[in-house]
Amino acid sequence: MRDTLVLNASFEPLSTVTLNRAVVLVLQDKAVVEQAHPELRMRGAAVDIPAPRVIRLCRYVRVPFRQRAPWSRRGVLVRDRHRCAYCGRRATTVDHVVPRSRGGEDSWLNTVASCAEDNHRKADRTPEQAGMPLLRQPFEPTPADAMLLALAQDDFDALPGWLAQSAA
Repeated sequence: MRDTLVLNASFEPLSTVTLNRAVVLVLQDKAVVEQAHPELRMRGAAVDIPAPRVIRLCRYVRVPFRQRAPWSRRGVLVRDRHRCAYCGRRATTVDHVVPRSRGGEDSWLNTVASCAEDNHRKADRTPEQAGMPLLRQPFEPTPADAMLLALAQDDFDALPGWLAQSAA
């Protein structure tokens, strides 16, 4: 089962917690359920509540400024929603726009999701040299966007409208 998204009192995404931790925060009146699993319930001797997917803290928590989302291969695939930047099919690999052998780095702006066929076809060339234009340009997600995208990677349509707009 997936983790539960924790929002600050101001609706900013903070982190994820286990389902059990989310239930404890709700039962201690430290958080309220913003969205619950439609079919799951948490039951106990004196308790019967819907299993939370998104909770919001009742009190605002000050968070140190997070400047950048850390780069990762998984993060690139999630950012691009597992769609190849060259053909739009399902992506399973990460391609460097400027190949590493030519000085390209592992960074948000130099990597895109790619299907294995296009990654192999592009090989050690830039998209221009290979005649393979990018369908969309790579971008660097904010730390909050990276968290929302990771949470929504397989269940994007299930997020409430206000949260899905933040993740898009």
